[in-house]
Amino acid sequence: MPHTDPDVLVVGAGVIGLTTATCLAEAGLRVRVAAAEPPEQTTSFVAGAIWGPHLVGMDDRVARWGKTTLQQLTEFATPAHPRPTAAGAPKGMVHIASGVAAKRAAAAPTPELATDGSGLTQCPPDEIPDGYRTAWRLSAPLVAMPEYLDYLRERYGRAGGELSFVPKFATLHEASRLSPRTRVLVNCTGYGARDLVPDTDVTPVRGQAVVATNPGITEFFVGTNDADPRDLTYLFPHGDTVLLGGTEERGNASREPDPATAARILAACSAIRPELREARVLGHRVGLRPARRFVRLEAEQADEADGVTIVHNYGHGGAGVTLSWGCAQDVTELALAALR
Repeated sequence: MPHTDPDVLVVGAGVIGLTTATCLAEAGLRVRVAAAEPPEQTTSFVAGAIWGPHLVGMDDRVARWGKTTLQQLTEFATPAHPRPTAAGAPKGMVHIASGVAAKRAAAAPTPELATDGSGLTQCPPDEIPDGYRTAWRLSAPLVAMPEYLDYLRERYGRAGGELSFVPKFATLHEASRLSPRTRVLVNCTGYGARDLVPDTDVTPVRGQAVVATNPGITEFFVGTNDADPRDLTYLFPHGDTVLLGGTEERGNASREPDPATAARILAACSAIRPELREARVLGHRVGLRPARRFVRLEAEQADEADGVTIVHNYGHGGAGVTLSWGCAQDVTELALAALR
């Protein structure tokens, strides 16, 4: 570890941790990220990652956080006119994709992916997939997470940030000992916050997905059932590959792929796009969405950690990517206030 303690120690290297650390570093602070898992082993790597406030407690901050992030993702998708901080974003890392959001029920509410600029239109009956009764055509930012996490890591490094991989902590107090003179610790541990804080309000919602060769699909599909959240089918094309899902298993903390679940996912997605029956499976991914009644984003004085201010930023459910930049901005304001 470097001998100079940073201004801020960020715990966690998923999309929330890396985005938050990037904002802090670009605000001129000395930042270190400490994580037990590299980005490619986090739930963020597994995410379907289409913009939309999914599986998250809707308090009055969520809309603002989502709007801020939507603006940033839209800029990434239009690299001809990037802001200076978006320089170097890989082509295709984020693109504005067109597709269909369908629901099992008739007269269902509009999909959570919809925004004022998504061009939402209701599908005529002959365009609604079998098994669904309502569907809309719309566009939304779609993020290729492996490339996106690489980009965040590289951008954070350009801003002078450090990244260290350490053994798993038992408590936040233990994490603070990594940098005894650091005054702000930011908790971006996702599902890990259940034990680390501890916060029993954090519940795992298991997601499993299949990566397959793309037979030429260019549009996304999301099928949901408001009466049964476990009834979830999606397919997200990313160039030569397509991500197929999914599951929403509340309380299941297993990170091992289940062959029967994978077979069900392939069957459900092939029913939507029959050409997927010939696709070759490239891999399986499993992640644990950190669900909570509301996102916890607040500062607290931690007496047991020698006066360190802890800024919590966890509990984003299935909306980590969707809220990431908005939450990171709020954390940066809280950290700057604490350091003053």
